[in-house]
Amino acid sequence: MSLVEATCPACGGPITFKTGSSIVVVCDYCNSAIARGDKNLQDLGKVADLVDTGSPLDVGLSGVYQGVPFQLTGRAQLGHQAGGVWDEWYALFADGRWGWLAEAQGRFYMTFARPVDQRLIMPFEMLQLGQPIPSLGGAVPLVVAETGVATALGAKGEIPYALIPGRKYYYADLSGAHGEFATLDYSDVPPTFFAGREIPLEMLGFPATARAPEREAKRVTAKQLNCPQCGGPMALRAPDVTERVACPNCGALLDVKSWKFEYFKALKPGRVVPILPLGSSGVFNDVQYTLIGFMQRSVTFDQKYFWEEYLLYNPQVGFRWLVRSDDHWNFVQVVSLGEVMDSGRNVRFGGKNFRIFQDTAATVEYVAGEFYWQVTYGEKVQAADFIAPPLMLSREISLSAAQQKTPNAPKTGEVNWSLGTYLQRDEVEKAFGISGLPKPNNIAPNQPFLHKKIYKYWLWFMVAALVLLIIFGVISPDRKVFEQTYVLDPLKNPDDSQVRFTDPFELKAWQNIRITASATIDNTWVDVQGDVINNETNESEGFSLPIEYYHGVDDGESWSEGKTSSNDYLSAMPAGQYILGLDVRWEKIQQPMTITVKVEQGVMNGGYILLTLGVLSILPFFVLIYHWSFTTRRWKDSDFNPYQSSS
Repeated sequence: MSLVEATCPACGGPITFKTGSSIVVVCDYCNSAIARGDKNLQDLGKVADLVDTGSPLDVGLSGVYQGVPFQLTGRAQLGHQAGGVWDEWYALFADGRWGWLAEAQGRFYMTFARPVDQRLIMPFEMLQLGQPIPSLGGAVPLVVAETGVATALGAKGEIPYALIPGRKYYYADLSGAHGEFATLDYSDVPPTFFAGREIPLEMLGFPATARAPEREAKRVTAKQLNCPQCGGPMALRAPDVTERVACPNCGALLDVKSWKFEYFKALKPGRVVPILPLGSSGVFNDVQYTLIGFMQRSVTFDQKYFWEEYLLYNPQVGFRWLVRSDDHWNFVQVVSLGEVMDSGRNVRFGGKNFRIFQDTAATVEYVAGEFYWQVTYGEKVQAADFIAPPLMLSREISLSAAQQKTPNAPKTGEVNWSLGTYLQRDEVEKAFGISGLPKPNNIAPNQPFLHKKIYKYWLWFMVAALVLLIIFGVISPDRKVFEQTYVLDPLKNPDDSQVRFTDPFELKAWQNIRITASATIDNTWVDVQGDVINNETNESEGFSLPIEYYHGVDDGESWSEGKTSSNDYLSAMPAGQYILGLDVRWEKIQQPMTITVKVEQGVMNGGYILLTLGVLSILPFFVLIYHWSFTTRRWKDSDFNPYQSSS
């Protein structure tokens, strides 16, 4: 590193450029941003004091990224158009590169300036939220996640560009499907392109002191302050990240600056009472969160429909939301825009397809507690919900207040995606150690159907039944136990019949029985009624074997119906010796009749198979009807109801 010592042109104090490629250094004595030129130092103006954001980082920390050591040489604090600030840390790498490490709401993004064909960069005013951006020198497609105006506020240390205090500039943040992150910086002409990715802090190789216990204690300790409007006591439960808070005593909506309150707006206190008290602690996915904020929002169709959102905070994992709508609950967390493939009415995320349920404007009706942005009554976003029960993917597109008031102004705003997971009422009660939450009386858009497993069990039983039948068929093949042919004399009267008793035969236990009778007939019928008789006990079981066969020619086309044989199945009978008793009648009594009777055991019965499968399907059939009813009720309030005729 190249060490250059000089005198601050603003206050005369000593300043030092420790790195040869830094452009600006912030004077430790007067907070002036001093830029070095070819011959003289230039005072760019005084920077504001840094807001304590509870960051675990500091100028001078060393780390390692992708195997290359680096050191944080400087920090800039930038103001967001919606209120709040974020930090940019400037990392000088051992190979001479500069890296930009952005920190916002506990998330970190490492980017580097990349060369790009300027013809590929769209003018700022042409960018659209959610718009895919063609490749800017890389193979990864990116999507516009946010467009905004940044303001240079505070700074510290050495910075590799000419930071001018108070300067405003446009920027666009881009997101990729696998954590890729990029920024188009329109403060220069032509714009500068920075590309990198979101990265967990622990993967940056900082020493353990970056998460020293005293830092963590400072971040999680609540601050006791007084409301500037009514003087009432207030507690900031997340002082390092809170941007706006509502006084529980007088309803004043307050901005939080350097852990001090500034009055913003008055709200009517107590108009909505949260069902979960602010300050409550709840455990979700083995993480303990503190409930720090409450918001009521609405959408309007034929009337207003309201729901509640509870802001949860844990300093190690950041923010989550708990949403209550019609007494249904969802646990919600933010997902990266680039991970969502948006194709209009359907989106894809995490390998799942989501179908649109609702797309409308949502309005903030009431707020209480703390929030990480400068929320206000009447704030609107365009909200769309997509469902794949038990999940709900929600998209919110918000425009800046200036854009809403002045539509012709350059469009600034952001698009956010969040993933909600449906929670049963008792899961919320268990998380907060409470009971008695109201029961829902309708079907939520992403409420899962709890009886779907029965289809899987039904399939298993069906497969098992078929396998068993096949096994029994293999280990017990058809076995003929008796066969005999009889020639019967002509009958005298149509009501007469002839009776025959067969020779004895042996039956085995646990095997079904098939009795078959066949006759040589043509355009006539034969009816065989009989009994299987146990020779020892005289117990019997009857069977019926009607045979008929007809054929002919009509209008030049031949036809036939019936068969020259018939069979009947009997259940297994005790092992032993049996005979058949036959009572035979036939239509053409003046002619003799020849019939053959056969007895078999261990025969596969297709009728039994169908009966078994039918019995197994009774319960799933009624569950299927209930499932259909459940699904149609889920979609009844949707603007995109697939079960409702478009006419």
